[in-house]
Amino acid sequence: MSAPSAQRPSAPQPTPKVSEREARQVAEDARERDWHKPSFAKELFLGRFRLDLIHPHPMPAGEDVRRGEEFLARLREFCVSRIDGALIEREARIPDEVVNGLKELGALGMKIDVKYGGLGLTQVYYNKALALVGSASPAIGALLSAHQSIGVPQPLKIFGSQEQKDTFLPRLARTDISAFLLTEPDVGSDPARLATSAVPDGSDYVLDGVKLWTTNGVVADLLVVMARVPESEGHKGGITAFVVEADAPGITVENRNAFMGLRGLENGVTRFHQVRVPAANRIGPEGAGLKIALTTLNTGRLSLPAMCVGSGKWCLKIAREWSAVREQWGRPVARHEAVGSKISFIAATTFALEAVVDLASQMADENRNDIRIEAALAKLLGSEMGCLMADELVQIRGGRGFETAESLAARGERAVPAEQMLRDMRINRIFEGSTEIMHLLIAREAVDAHLKVAGDIIDPDKPLSAKAKAGANAAGFYARWLPRLVAGPGQLPGTYGEFHPAGHADLSGHLRYVERSSRKLARSTFYAMSRWQGRMETKQGFLGRIVDIGAELFAMSASCVRAELLRTDDDHGREAYQLADAFCHQSRVRVEELFTRLWSNTDDLDRRVVDGVLSGTYTWLEEGIIDPSGEGPWIADATPGPSTRDNMHRPIR
Repeated sequence: MSAPSAQRPSAPQPTPKVSEREARQVAEDARERDWHKPSFAKELFLGRFRLDLIHPHPMPAGEDVRRGEEFLARLREFCVSRIDGALIEREARIPDEVVNGLKELGALGMKIDVKYGGLGLTQVYYNKALALVGSASPAIGALLSAHQSIGVPQPLKIFGSQEQKDTFLPRLARTDISAFLLTEPDVGSDPARLATSAVPDGSDYVLDGVKLWTTNGVVADLLVVMARVPESEGHKGGITAFVVEADAPGITVENRNAFMGLRGLENGVTRFHQVRVPAANRIGPEGAGLKIALTTLNTGRLSLPAMCVGSGKWCLKIAREWSAVREQWGRPVARHEAVGSKISFIAATTFALEAVVDLASQMADENRNDIRIEAALAKLLGSEMGCLMADELVQIRGGRGFETAESLAARGERAVPAEQMLRDMRINRIFEGSTEIMHLLIAREAVDAHLKVAGDIIDPDKPLSAKAKAGANAAGFYARWLPRLVAGPGQLPGTYGEFHPAGHADLSGHLRYVERSSRKLARSTFYAMSRWQGRMETKQGFLGRIVDIGAELFAMSASCVRAELLRTDDDHGREAYQLADAFCHQSRVRVEELFTRLWSNTDDLDRRVVDGVLSGTYTWLEEGIIDPSGEGPWIADATPGPSTRDNMHRPIR
């Protein structure tokens, strides 16, 4: 029944016009502002190397290990016997029977509590499962991750009412696939411009708008949708999260998108036209949508680097096997230094990424630390290093690395999908926050302590009285903080001596380097804030390097702690120490280069060139080519209204 005319929802609003400052404020309002628990990475950026927060390495409970290992064994058997990765790549679709088999296995409910029919796995074993299944088919890994890491289950777990959990979680654990809908054709990482509307109408909301790149959206049964509620009497308004039935009247999946990699991904364009959603399906209060999304991603981001770990393990296996049999100039190619250095990089980096992911995941399970920065660093490091490892594998394989697995098999060679791995891995630098956005997000958290005490000083909108008060507070804070950055345990030769056991590589020196570099990083950040003040936020090149240094220091710390754990467990301890030592030496080279580039770079020159490019100064440089691009707008029209296209939604039963 339609609403009476007096109560009929108003027309959907167009994309909001917001200033740069307003856009930043929306993002600022959505972030968690308080730190109720300690954070190793936060302290690291402040120049305080709190090794005690991660060492001894936290360990899972015995029952969690038993249940996790039992499921991994079943999942491995399923992957070997039921998943044909080459078929998924060739047909660009995961067979329905495979998805149904995963449902029967309980894979949809890995992170859902057993009382709702899920498996109740820890974050550690959930990530191990994703690494395993993602190695069989990255498309399946993406499906399961989108469903559980950012789809409906995780927001409900943290923010849902008991009634919502009772209603939806049993479905999501066994039968229903979910998707997360935030991005729009003209809205990416800038949610202040989000245009999809949710207009209150009695006991319902009416949704209108278009969502882009809805992973799982083509086959989803339940959606978590971010939409803007207009402010009105009795309604606070703001970006709000809703659970929406995917087959509700007015929802149309207008396109199944295709990509350079992840060819089995069920990713689409979803249009909402006058879709009625009960108010009972709203997650949390109005205006809390972005906070819900960001909080969900605090641990949800760990799934992506977990699958990068799986990719690194596969790259290492192929590099080892191929480089031992391929000969050039009288010796296996692995014995040539140019190739050997690539193999060493893959091996050491895979060890480090697994150390980072396992450490952050176990800390998430114990819930004793705030890991928002650690998870973001893991995502940043995993996506960047994962792409590099895949690229190095293609280079090691030479022409065969560029050749498809199908072509290799057709001419009688082993079907190694190295080029597919490179294509599949590339999206990770964009998924769940691009590298550039991750730099800004992490940088904001890294300078949070400074902004709390001195933010009003550099805020042009603050009155002089506020600036004076902030100046007094800042003087007290820095009087205590700055002297502690001058000297520390990293300058004492015997510090961290337990990381130099007899007969093993010496990791204590690397930890001393991390401690010294942490203080240097904090001094560099302080100097930059003093120099640029309110312009600091425009120095994205500098901030990105600050974050990259922090990521390397975190990975070095995690690698050393993991190596010591394996040594004390008598589980490949000597070899683990060797890999950690190799990674730390490689990482130190990168850190030193990044420190140099903080102050010696081409940032100012690059900005001038960009100004010239945008003004048309260099259009002559574009002459002499043919642009093969087709016709059409750069950004598709997303005007709200009824769909004129066939519905491509196909739930899997």
